[in-house]
Amino acid sequence: MRLLVINPNTTQSITDTVSRAVGGMVPAGVEVKAVTASFGPRYIASRSAFAVASHGALDAYATHGAGADVVLLACFGDPGLDALREISPVPVIGLVEAAAAEAAAHGGAFAIVTGGALWGPMLEETLRARGLADRCAAIRTVAPNGAAIAADPDGAADMLATACRNVVRETGARCVILGGAGLVGLAARIGKMSPAPVICSVEAGARAAIGKLGCAETPEARREPVDCVGVSAALARALGARP
Repeated sequence: MRLLVINPNTTQSITDTVSRAVGGMVPAGVEVKAVTASFGPRYIASRSAFAVASHGALDAYATHGAGADVVLLACFGDPGLDALREISPVPVIGLVEAAAAEAAAHGGAFAIVTGGALWGPMLEETLRARGLADRCAAIRTVAPNGAAIAADPDGAADMLATACRNVVRETGARCVILGGAGLVGLAARIGKMSPAPVICSVEAGARAAIGKLGCAETPEARREPVDCVGVSAALARALGARP
């Protein structure tokens, strides 16, 4: 079976780090294929970057999705998630939903800590769209974005731990979601410095994806074919363009 990981950022080192993390979690016999968007932002940290990355995620799926049994969209914020679910005949897992589902096991509200100041309002919109806003006590961002954190995780660990401690003390959140592909691998370390459990969004997404392996899923209602100009041939086929 194959688990396809799509990094809609164009930073290959983040794809490699996520691939190693997910690869260490899957059962024997499951292949992890991790791919990087072929165009777009190095790291998503704004609305404009998010919009371009949504296209990049669709293109990556169209190019590499054949043979996948489940897809993991490896960006906290889930650019292109609904569109991917529209064209994919297999389950597509978003990190926000997966992490929120794990947070529910702790009871009460969860908090989110992530990198990049502009992600705050963007994540608020994502939570509202997913029906999760009432379950989130607060969102806290630190100044370095995920790419900077991934480049220097040791330098960012104390800052992230402080943000986790503060948001738990201020809101009473029962757990904290550490959001972002660039932050993968830090939750266990930061959890030792937090008064509440810390959930890694990538690891939560991987567990949700593993749980969907072998599960048949009917794709969402098919839409009219989309005739496009300037997209890749693979994406044009995935969108059902007329020959």
